[in-house]
Amino acid sequence: MILTIKSDAKKKDIDALTEKIKDLGFTPHISKGAVKVIIGVIGENEHKYKDVFESYDIVESATPIVKPYKLVSREFKKENTVFDVGGVKVGGNKLIVIAGPCSVDTKENLFTCARAVKSAGAHFFRGGAFKPRSSPYSFQGHGESALKNLAEARKITGLPIVTEVMDTRQVEIVERYADILQVGARNCQNFELLKEVGQTRKPVMLKRGMANTVEEWLMAAEYIYSGGNHQIILCERGVRTFENSTRFTMDLNAIPVVKHYTHLPIIVDPSHGVGVRDFIAPMALAGVAAGADGVMIEVHPKPTEALSDGMQALLPVMFDKLMQDIGRVAAAVGRTI
Repeated sequence: MILTIKSDAKKKDIDALTEKIKDLGFTPHISKGAVKVIIGVIGENEHKYKDVFESYDIVESATPIVKPYKLVSREFKKENTVFDVGGVKVGGNKLIVIAGPCSVDTKENLFTCARAVKSAGAHFFRGGAFKPRSSPYSFQGHGESALKNLAEARKITGLPIVTEVMDTRQVEIVERYADILQVGARNCQNFELLKEVGQTRKPVMLKRGMANTVEEWLMAAEYIYSGGNHQIILCERGVRTFENSTRFTMDLNAIPVVKHYTHLPIIVDPSHGVGVRDFIAPMALAGVAAGADGVMIEVHPKPTEALSDGMQALLPVMFDKLMQDIGRVAAAVGRTI
């Protein structure tokens, strides 16, 4: 339920109302907009207390939230969520670009890639230290040594770091090194992990599960948001369908749908969405045209030496060209890069 508070309400009266909400067994979430203050009343059967909340003089209206996801819904917050990561605004009019290798391999390759994507105009550098793989015999990542190398790449280029956390036991160490914690597609509904990253104060990028509906994806984001972490980036990375000419099927429909139902920023990952180098650039541009707030692209200076997903990594020269094209499409739809 959303309680819209009158503009002349005093702090002591708002505090008294939030205490009442807690006494009734609900969790209050205060959101201060440009004009209005609203309080989200989160819990089971909160609608039964509509009359109680409306009896407070400072309450202008009490409106039930229809969607099962409460705090991440447009009903709770009308304006887009925008937050700062290392001096870069996420969710605003300016698109963000995240680029880098799927996995951290050698220092030479990593630093060469970091410098290349920085030169091309990327805003964040990504690389996997812990890798979720379908086969237990595939490369699983270099762990903390890779995190240290990523931190060194950040020092060299100034680019904030994005890397994946796979397990609740990894959250503390990844948070120590990373600027954005990535929760991958396979962990989209790992609820214990979602609760854990919800307790951190580092931004979280939540990838859509390969077989998740938009509603399931937003419910996963709700776990993070309700834990107190409101800096969430949604990432569309393709869903599993009957089609086998690409790795997955990029769900471009999800971009305007998500923008309609939630205030959280959404980016696209066409590298995983199609998994074929030749098709990545067109889908990146399509994502920007559809309204995405950014893109994430896999880049590697020597794809044949990549320890994972080399077939979908762009060469630096290809990424540089893509950045120029993204700039043109962004301008056409009223965005900047």
